[in-house]
Amino acid sequence: MIRTGLLSVTFRKKTPEEIIRLVQQAGLDGIEWGGDIHVPHNDAKRAAEVGKWTKEAGLALTSFGSYYYTGGKTRGNSDNPRFENVLETAIALGVPAIRVWAGDRPSEEADEQWRRTVADDTRRIADLAAQAGITIDFEYHNHTLTDTPASAEQLLREIDHTNVRSNWQPPLEMDAAQRLDSLRGMLPWLANVHVFHWTPSLTEQRKLVQHPLAEGKEDWIAFLRTINQAGRSPFAMLEFVKGESDEQFLQDAATLKEAVAASE
Repeated sequence: MIRTGLLSVTFRKKTPEEIIRLVQQAGLDGIEWGGDIHVPHNDAKRAAEVGKWTKEAGLALTSFGSYYYTGGKTRGNSDNPRFENVLETAIALGVPAIRVWAGDRPSEEADEQWRRTVADDTRRIADLAAQAGITIDFEYHNHTLTDTPASAEQLLREIDHTNVRSNWQPPLEMDAAQRLDSLRGMLPWLANVHVFHWTPSLTEQRKLVQHPLAEGKEDWIAFLRTINQAGRSPFAMLEFVKGESDEQFLQDAATLKEAVAASE
Protein backbone atom coordinates (compact mmCIF):
# COMPACT_ATOMS: atom_id res chain seq x y z
CA MET A 1 0.00 0.00 0.00
CA ILE A 2 1.39 3.36 -1.05
CA ARG A 3 1.23 6.07 1.59
CA THR A 4 1.45 9.81 1.01
CA GLY A 5 3.58 12.58 2.45
CA LEU A 6 5.54 15.78 2.07
CA LEU A 7 9.22 16.70 2.01
CA SER A 8 9.66 19.62 4.39
CA VAL A 9 12.10 21.31 1.99
CA THR A 10 8.99 22.20 -0.01
CA PHE A 11 8.29 24.92 2.54
CA ARG A 12 11.65 26.11 3.83
CA LYS A 13 10.12 29.39 5.04
CA LYS A 14 7.58 27.65 7.30
CA THR A 15 8.17 26.41 10.83
CA PRO A 16 7.84 22.71 11.65
CA GLU A 17 4.62 23.46 13.50
CA GLU A 18 3.14 25.18 10.42
CA ILE A 19 4.18 22.28 8.18
CA ILE A 20 2.64 19.71 10.51
CA ARG A 21 -0.68 21.57 10.56
CA LEU A 22 -0.68 21.89 6.76
CA VAL A 23 0.05 18.19 6.25
CA GLN A 24 -2.77 17.32 8.66
CA GLN A 25 -5.11 19.63 6.79
CA ALA A 26 -4.17 17.94 3.51
CA GLY A 27 -4.82 14.50 4.95
CA LEU A 28 -1.38 13.13 4.06
CA ASP A 29 0.33 10.37 6.03
CA GLY A 30 3.84 11.55 6.81
CA ILE A 31 6.73 13.99 6.55
CA GLU A 32 10.38 13.79 5.56
CA TRP A 33 12.24 16.44 7.58
CA GLY A 34 15.13 18.18 5.86
CA GLY A 35 18.54 18.57 7.44
CA ASP A 36 19.18 22.04 6.07
CA ILE A 37 16.66 24.13 8.04
CA HIS A 38 13.93 22.31 9.95
CA VAL A 39 16.09 19.63 11.61
CA PRO A 40 19.78 20.63 11.34
CA HIS A 41 22.22 17.75 10.99
CA ASN A 42 23.95 18.20 14.34
CA ASP A 43 21.03 19.21 16.57
CA ALA A 44 19.72 16.09 18.27
CA LYS A 45 17.67 18.11 20.75
CA ARG A 46 15.78 19.87 17.94
CA ALA A 47 15.34 16.56 16.12
CA ALA A 48 13.77 14.91 19.15
CA GLU A 49 11.41 17.86 19.56
CA VAL A 50 10.26 17.82 15.92
CA GLY A 51 9.93 14.04 15.98
CA LYS A 52 7.73 14.25 19.07
CA TRP A 53 5.47 16.89 17.47
CA THR A 54 5.14 14.81 14.30
CA LYS A 55 4.14 11.64 16.14
CA GLU A 56 1.74 13.49 18.42
CA ALA A 57 0.03 14.82 15.28
CA GLY A 58 -0.55 11.25 14.13
CA LEU A 59 1.91 11.55 11.24
CA ALA A 60 4.64 9.15 10.17
CA LEU A 61 8.30 10.13 10.16
CA THR A 62 9.23 8.90 6.71
CA SER A 63 12.94 9.76 6.53
CA PHE A 64 15.62 12.33 7.32
CA GLY A 65 16.53 14.34 4.22
CA SER A 66 20.24 14.86 4.84
CA TYR A 67 22.78 16.72 2.78
CA TYR A 68 25.45 14.10 3.26
CA TYR A 69 27.35 13.37 0.04
CA THR A 70 28.80 9.87 -0.06
CA GLY A 71 32.44 9.95 -1.01
CA GLY A 72 32.82 13.49 0.35
CA LYS A 73 31.97 16.97 -0.90
CA THR A 74 34.54 17.76 -3.60
CA ARG A 75 32.88 20.74 -5.27
CA GLY A 76 31.35 24.01 -4.11
CA ASN A 77 31.94 25.94 -0.93
CA SER A 78 29.82 24.05 1.61
CA ASP A 79 31.26 21.33 3.84
CA ASN A 80 29.98 17.78 3.98
CA PRO A 81 28.35 17.08 7.35
CA ARG A 82 29.97 14.35 9.45
CA PHE A 83 27.86 11.23 8.97
CA GLU A 84 28.05 10.29 12.64
CA ASN A 85 26.30 13.61 13.44
CA VAL A 86 23.71 12.95 10.73
CA LEU A 87 23.03 9.51 12.18
CA GLU A 88 22.75 10.83 15.74
CA THR A 89 20.21 13.40 14.53
CA ALA A 90 18.23 10.78 12.61
CA ILE A 91 18.08 8.53 15.67
CA ALA A 92 16.83 11.41 17.83
CA LEU A 93 14.24 12.29 15.17
CA GLY A 94 13.01 8.69 15.09
CA VAL A 95 13.14 8.00 11.36
CA PRO A 96 13.58 4.64 9.59
CA ALA A 97 15.74 6.06 6.78
CA ILE A 98 18.36 8.69 5.94
CA ARG A 99 18.39 10.20 2.47
CA VAL A 100 21.91 10.83 1.12
CA TRP A 101 23.46 11.89 -2.18
CA ALA A 102 25.46 9.62 -4.49
CA GLY A 103 28.53 11.84 -4.63
CA ASP A 104 28.64 15.36 -6.00
CA ARG A 105 29.57 14.91 -9.63
CA PRO A 106 27.62 13.65 -12.65
CA SER A 107 28.16 10.11 -13.84
CA GLU A 108 29.60 11.28 -17.15
CA GLU A 109 32.46 12.95 -15.24
CA ALA A 110 33.06 10.12 -12.78
CA ASP A 111 36.01 7.77 -13.24
CA GLU A 112 36.24 4.29 -11.73
CA GLN A 113 38.18 5.56 -8.73
CA TRP A 114 35.41 8.03 -7.86
CA ARG A 115 32.75 5.35 -8.21
CA ARG A 116 34.76 3.11 -5.84
CA THR A 117 35.12 5.98 -3.37
CA VAL A 118 31.36 6.59 -3.34
CA ALA A 119 30.58 2.88 -3.08
CA ASP A 120 33.07 2.30 -0.25
CA ASP A 121 31.75 5.24 1.77
CA THR A 122 28.16 4.15 1.21
CA ARG A 123 28.92 0.68 2.57
CA ARG A 124 30.61 2.29 5.59
CA ILE A 125 27.64 4.47 6.49
CA ALA A 126 25.17 1.68 5.69
CA ASP A 127 26.90 -0.48 8.30
CA LEU A 128 26.72 2.33 10.86
CA ALA A 129 23.06 3.06 10.13
CA ALA A 130 22.11 -0.63 10.22
CA GLN A 131 23.18 -0.80 13.86
CA ALA A 132 20.40 1.71 14.59
CA GLY A 133 17.86 0.00 12.33
CA ILE A 134 18.02 2.83 9.77
CA THR A 135 18.38 2.41 6.00
CA ILE A 136 20.46 4.53 3.63
CA ASP A 137 18.39 5.86 0.71
CA PHE A 138 19.97 7.61 -2.26
CA GLU A 139 18.54 10.76 -3.78
CA TYR A 140 17.74 9.96 -7.43
CA HIS A 141 19.09 13.15 -8.93
CA ASN A 142 21.11 14.80 -11.66
CA HIS A 143 24.76 15.75 -11.07
CA THR A 144 25.26 12.60 -8.97
CA LEU A 145 25.90 8.93 -9.72
CA THR A 146 22.14 8.36 -9.80
CA ASP A 147 21.63 10.80 -12.67
CA THR A 148 20.92 8.08 -15.25
CA PRO A 149 19.15 4.74 -14.86
CA ALA A 150 22.25 2.86 -16.03
CA SER A 151 24.59 4.64 -13.60
CA ALA A 152 22.18 4.30 -10.68
CA GLU A 153 21.71 0.57 -11.24
CA GLN A 154 25.45 0.04 -11.69
CA LEU A 155 26.19 1.89 -8.44
CA LEU A 156 23.65 -0.08 -6.41
CA ARG A 157 25.00 -3.36 -7.77
CA GLU A 158 28.57 -2.26 -7.02
CA ILE A 159 27.63 -1.34 -3.45
CA ASP A 160 25.74 -4.63 -3.00
CA HIS A 161 24.53 -3.86 0.52
CA THR A 162 21.17 -4.93 1.93
CA ASN A 163 20.84 -1.66 3.87
CA VAL A 164 21.13 0.60 0.81
CA ARG A 165 18.10 1.64 -1.25
CA SER A 166 17.22 4.45 -3.64
CA ASN A 167 14.43 6.96 -3.93
CA TRP A 168 12.98 7.71 -7.34
CA GLN A 169 11.65 10.80 -9.06
CA PRO A 170 10.79 11.28 -12.73
CA PRO A 171 13.88 12.40 -14.70
CA LEU A 172 12.92 15.66 -16.37
CA GLU A 173 14.80 15.06 -19.62
CA MET A 174 12.82 11.88 -20.36
CA ASP A 175 9.37 11.28 -21.81
CA ALA A 176 6.72 9.35 -19.87
CA ALA A 177 7.67 5.95 -21.30
CA GLN A 178 11.36 6.46 -20.51
CA ARG A 179 10.47 7.56 -16.99
CA LEU A 180 8.50 4.37 -16.49
CA ASP A 181 11.51 2.36 -17.62
CA SER A 182 13.74 4.22 -15.15
CA LEU A 183 11.27 3.49 -12.37
CA ARG A 184 11.17 -0.20 -13.26
CA GLY A 185 14.95 -0.28 -13.03
CA MET A 186 14.84 1.06 -9.47
CA LEU A 187 12.10 -1.27 -8.20
CA PRO A 188 14.49 -3.80 -6.61
CA TRP A 189 15.94 -1.02 -4.43
CA LEU A 190 12.96 1.34 -4.23
CA ALA A 191 12.66 3.37 -1.03
CA ASN A 192 10.35 6.38 -1.45
CA VAL A 193 9.08 8.46 -4.37
CA HIS A 194 9.28 12.23 -4.81
CA VAL A 195 6.18 13.59 -6.51
CA PHE A 196 6.00 16.70 -8.70
CA HIS A 197 5.10 17.77 -12.22
CA TRP A 198 7.72 19.95 -13.86
CA THR A 199 8.67 20.49 -17.48
CA PRO A 200 11.64 22.20 -19.16
CA SER A 201 10.95 25.79 -20.20
CA LEU A 202 10.24 26.29 -23.90
CA THR A 203 11.75 29.78 -23.83
CA GLU A 204 14.60 29.72 -21.29
CA GLN A 205 17.43 27.22 -21.49
CA ARG A 206 17.96 25.01 -18.40
CA LYS A 207 14.95 26.53 -16.63
CA LEU A 208 12.20 24.34 -15.24
CA VAL A 209 8.51 25.21 -15.05
CA GLN A 210 6.41 23.97 -12.13
CA HIS A 211 2.85 22.88 -12.88
CA PRO A 212 -0.11 21.79 -10.76
CA LEU A 213 0.15 18.05 -10.14
CA ALA A 214 -3.28 17.61 -11.74
CA GLU A 215 -1.68 18.27 -15.15
CA GLY A 216 0.51 15.18 -14.68
CA LYS A 217 -2.06 13.02 -12.90
CA GLU A 218 -2.32 10.33 -15.57
CA ASP A 219 1.46 9.89 -15.66
CA TRP A 220 1.50 9.55 -11.88
CA ILE A 221 -1.27 6.96 -11.91
CA ALA A 222 0.90 4.90 -14.27
CA PHE A 223 3.98 5.33 -12.08
CA LEU A 224 2.12 4.39 -8.90
CA ARG A 225 0.37 1.46 -10.56
CA THR A 226 3.77 0.10 -11.61
CA ILE A 227 4.93 0.34 -7.98
CA ASN A 228 1.78 -1.37 -6.71
CA GLN A 229 2.07 -4.19 -9.23
CA ALA A 230 5.62 -4.81 -8.02
CA GLY A 231 4.34 -5.18 -4.47
CA ARG A 232 6.28 -2.21 -3.11
CA SER A 233 4.94 0.09 -0.37
CA PRO A 234 6.81 3.40 -0.44
CA PHE A 235 5.76 6.84 0.63
CA ALA A 236 4.84 9.02 -2.36
CA MET A 237 5.81 12.47 -1.12
CA LEU A 238 5.13 15.85 -2.64
CA GLU A 239 8.31 17.82 -3.30
CA PHE A 240 7.85 21.52 -4.07
CA VAL A 241 4.65 23.08 -5.36
CA LYS A 242 3.98 25.86 -7.82
CA GLY A 243 4.54 29.25 -6.21
CA GLU A 244 5.12 27.70 -2.75
CA SER A 245 1.40 28.22 -2.29
CA ASP A 246 -0.59 26.60 0.51
CA GLU A 247 -3.61 26.45 -1.77
CA GLN A 248 -1.62 24.76 -4.55
CA PHE A 249 -0.18 22.30 -2.05
CA LEU A 250 -3.65 21.34 -0.85
CA GLN A 251 -4.80 20.87 -4.45
CA ASP A 252 -1.71 18.78 -5.26
CA ALA A 253 -2.26 16.70 -2.12
CA ALA A 254 -5.83 15.97 -3.21
CA THR A 255 -4.56 14.98 -6.68
CA LEU A 256 -1.91 12.72 -5.17
CA LYS A 257 -4.47 10.91 -3.04
CA GLU A 258 -6.70 10.46 -6.09
CA ALA A 259 -3.77 9.07 -8.09
CA VAL A 260 -2.88 6.62 -5.32
CA ALA A 261 -6.48 5.41 -5.15
CA ALA A 262 -6.71 5.04 -8.94
CA SER A 263 -3.46 3.04 -9.05
CA GLU A 264 -4.67 0.30 -6.72
